[in-house]
Amino acid sequence: METKADTKDIASLFLKLGIIGFGGPSAHIAMMRDEVVVKRKWLTDQHFLDIIGAVNLIPGPNSTEMAIHIGHEKGGWKGLIIAGLCFILPAVFITGLFAWLYKQYGQLPEVQPFIYGIKPAIIAIILGAIFPLAKKTLKTLTLITIGIVVFVGSLMGISEIYLMFGSGFIAMIWAYININKSAKISSFVPLAIVPLLNTVIVSATNANLFWIFFKIGAILYGSGYVLFAFLDTELVATGLLTRQQLIDAIAVGQFTPGPVFSSVTFIGYQISGLTGAIIATIAIFLPSFAFVALLKPLIKKMRTSHQFSTFLDAVNVASVAVIVAVCFDMGKDTITDWRTIVIAILSVMVVFRFKKVNSAMVVLGGAMMGYVLSFI
Repeated sequence: METKADTKDIASLFLKLGIIGFGGPSAHIAMMRDEVVVKRKWLTDQHFLDIIGAVNLIPGPNSTEMAIHIGHEKGGWKGLIIAGLCFILPAVFITGLFAWLYKQYGQLPEVQPFIYGIKPAIIAIILGAIFPLAKKTLKTLTLITIGIVVFVGSLMGISEIYLMFGSGFIAMIWAYININKSAKISSFVPLAIVPLLNTVIVSATNANLFWIFFKIGAILYGSGYVLFAFLDTELVATGLLTRQQLIDAIAVGQFTPGPVFSSVTFIGYQISGLTGAIIATIAIFLPSFAFVALLKPLIKKMRTSHQFSTFLDAVNVASVAVIVAVCFDMGKDTITDWRTIVIAILSVMVVFRFKKVNSAMVVLGGAMMGYVLSFI
């Protein structure tokens, strides 16, 4: 049973998540599930899964689009705007402060000991959220098989969008062959059409900055690392940004909360000051608001149609498998010595044993353990 929410509740929740949301999209989604499914009961697990599957089919930052979509579900157009802004703005302001400090002093403050502890804690949060979602999605042997194949494919580096759409279409074809041989497969127009846009960057004017970041926000799939690959091509290769500035922007994206796309605030500031930061931020997030507004009416149709429902079930499984693969990769890179093993084990114990503990406390605990253990 889903409960109602007013705009104040939506604002306070996503403002909080924007402040404590360390760890990237998988961690953000884990925190959102804890808040909107478990604690507030705004959405059912199935509804939440449908939104995850749907936002994976459109370009842009997944966790930001999740926030926007949940806001739209619970508060209409006001909720859409409030949820999106409240989730994005804390990261933008923090990143903007780092951008100013960097411009003034040419370096970033030392935060590595805290990040050292936060990363293992984030993995525990993701595992805690993904376990019940996995149980919910793995309904049949076909879906279990799809999940395993997608997990392996994701580890091999296959693009998320191919895995998502491929899973959905294979499930639809398989269901058609085995269940309803007399039915015709309805034509399916993909929810995401990736436009073929050429790079047209010649100078750092504000109009060109807007175009660069709007284009990236409109066509980019995948993780924040894909974003940085785009930025390398668009900005470093054209001389608008140095490679060191891009590396420092990546660092800022890693140790600030909220969406990693807020790194463009830092980049925009380095290129064209405050105006550049504002333009870059608006441009990269604007497509997400538009995509979610267009997508929402389709989710209900997908769930009520047998063929679309089959498609969405497979996409949900693929989404969970991709998150598990991300978690696995994070674990390999993060849990590398006895200190991180200790932090990870303790965090997992807290997440699974004390389900009512706020994920912010797990993040804070990980940060403090990382800081303390760095002296041992």
